[in-house]
Amino acid sequence: MPPYPARPQVGIGIVLLRGDEVLLVKRGKAPALGAWALPGGRQELGETAEEAARRELLEETGLACGQLTLVGHVDSIHHDPHGRIQFHYTILDFTGRYVGGEARPGDDVTDCAWVREQEFDDYGLWDEARKIVLKAFSVVPP
Repeated sequence: MPPYPARPQVGIGIVLLRGDEVLLVKRGKAPALGAWALPGGRQELGETAEEAARRELLEETGLACGQLTLVGHVDSIHHDPHGRIQFHYTILDFTGRYVGGEARPGDDVTDCAWVREQEFDDYGLWDEARKIVLKAFSVVPP
């Protein structure tokens, strides 16, 4: 998404669960360059939200998943130093269980990590992402 959009863009997030862990990725591009976050990205024209979730997960981590459930949404609005909206995503978050494979960074991420809730502070995980992850654990059975 180019900076300073005329309207919000649809973003997709994936809360991939493995036991009591969630997969996080380190962002390699703006917005949130260098931050740990949930895998995801922008929905493309002609693509369903679930197709976008599966594609982004595969592109960013090399992983596929089983059944996906829509778990929530978050608005991610970034302002520049002058207060103008530089980026605005409405993010639809899906959750599902890990089914196998080895996570590896790809596309626009530089690292991947399986993280437990008590480690979120070590990764500086955004408060809204934390809420979505905790909700995902209550929605998807182990």
